[in-house]
Amino acid sequence: MWKRWAAILAFLAAVLPQARADAVADFYKGKVIRIVVGFASGGGYDLYARLLARHFGKHIPGNPTLVVQNMTGAGGLRAANYIYAAAPKDGTTIGTFSRDMPLLAVMGTNAAVQFDPLRFTWLGSSSSFRDDAYLLMVRADAPATTIAQARQTGGPPLVLSGSNEGAPGNDVPMILRDTLGLNLKVVSGYTDSGAMFLAMERGEVNGRTVDLSTVRTFRSDWLKPNGAMRVLLQFARVTRHPDFPDVPTARELAPTGAARALIELTEFPYAMARPFMAPPDVPPDRVQALQAAFIATHEDPQYLEEAAKLKLDVSPVTGADVVRTIERIAGASPDVVDHLKKLLAGSKGGG
Repeated sequence: MWKRWAAILAFLAAVLPQARADAVADFYKGKVIRIVVGFASGGGYDLYARLLARHFGKHIPGNPTLVVQNMTGAGGLRAANYIYAAAPKDGTTIGTFSRDMPLLAVMGTNAAVQFDPLRFTWLGSSSSFRDDAYLLMVRADAPATTIAQARQTGGPPLVLSGSNEGAPGNDVPMILRDTLGLNLKVVSGYTDSGAMFLAMERGEVNGRTVDLSTVRTFRSDWLKPNGAMRVLLQFARVTRHPDFPDVPTARELAPTGAARALIELTEFPYAMARPFMAPPDVPPDRVQALQAAFIATHEDPQYLEEAAKLKLDVSPVTGADVVRTIERIAGASPDVVDHLKKLLAGSKGGG
């Protein structure tokens, strides 16, 4: 009798996964999956989403079509709330928004946040920032073109462009001002990365904070030696990026242990630098299919070839890795989190 049951169990073990895969393929065949992007077209998040859209479908059972929908507002918060609460929960909508949104939710300082970051269905992140850096970049004619000059008080501040609370372009300068004593001011309200690039070029602002990969893609001439722009600092790096051996990291400039702890907390989100997620409560078999397809896409030679042409950092992590990053953020020291809350609350209004 036991041999008969063993045979039945072996048969079920072989058949059930295939049955689930067939059900997923049947569901997705002829379907359209929307990728909701929390920013306007032409920026880094949009670029990663459109690249994913061109290759993702062939790795999903049933080979659905992918389309990108830009949903701007509040630095990606509008898109985050939509994906969490209003988007279909059947696996036909995924999205991407600012890497800092989970940190914003954990802090609890913004009443407009309507999501629990741990309840999203995380697919993974296209970048873990392994080969990237978040740069403080200024014009060559800015009031300060070195860190030593930027630390001087009494003179005019470096005026940087920003978007909204919760976006790195707003929050990271406030962290640098608090921890390193940099003389910075942020002008908020720019709609997207393209608008911030133009503001720098026109001299409306002295500079901005921005991903190295984004600069490589959209303004590669800025990285030329003795060009029109200067890189003062690297953020979200444990060590200096090999392309900038003479530019210090925020961590190495931290004057105290408390300052370093605050910097490290705000650098956690970069381990999920280009996150993709679906709403909560998507059927488990579709979740497994989407998560597997996400990683398979980032191993696809055609995807990697196109990413290389676009000069994008591709260092993917899984959905489980993203969850672990958010858990690290949620488990940060209450004293450090409270300091960050007070700091960012005090920066509202363009600080």
